[in-house]
Amino acid sequence: GYLVVDPAEAMTTIDVNTGAFVGHRNLEETIFKTNLEAATAIARQLRLRNIGGIIIIDFIDMETEDHQRQVLRTLEKQLERDHAKTNIIGITELGLVQMTRKRTRESLEQVLCEPCLACAGRGKLKTPETVCYEIFREILREARAYQAEGYRVLANQKVVDRLLDEESGNVAELEAFIGRTIRFQVESMYSQEQYDVVLL
Repeated sequence: GYLVVDPAEAMTTIDVNTGAFVGHRNLEETIFKTNLEAATAIARQLRLRNIGGIIIIDFIDMETEDHQRQVLRTLEKQLERDHAKTNIIGITELGLVQMTRKRTRESLEQVLCEPCLACAGRGKLKTPETVCYEIFREILREARAYQAEGYRVLANQKVVDRLLDEESGNVAELEAFIGRTIRFQVESMYSQEQYDVVLL
């Protein structure tokens, strides 16, 4: 099995997966053993990564309450070694374990990493299509607020390519609606989400 640790602003979620292995004889027994191993690994990872705050653990669904209790006991026993104060609230109706761990200092991720300059730490970028529609809305706002002879859009190559190709019909409609021309200029230093609308 393996763990997926997903730290976010409000809480950290940990997902337990069996991987490709589902057991030779008894699936429930395999799930139980995987969850027991995961409970030990999770306690260790919380200490190593120094994860604090609210933590939600999604163990693989277990049918029997006895197995759930044993996994919870294993997690509690492993967390006794932790010098940071931990508190296991219990298992929810969805089978999620809720717990808290006192923040003592920055987590390992905060010490070793910094937010991505392109996506500001979100892990995702807006698509060129999304950015095009943001540009259209920005031009409409500018057209209502200021008198200009035209507009120049400075943007990333992918965004400009889309504006000149797939969105060219929408650009023409927008130009007709505001009665002004819109020009495009590629800015090689801009990330995919960056753009500027310049009044001419």
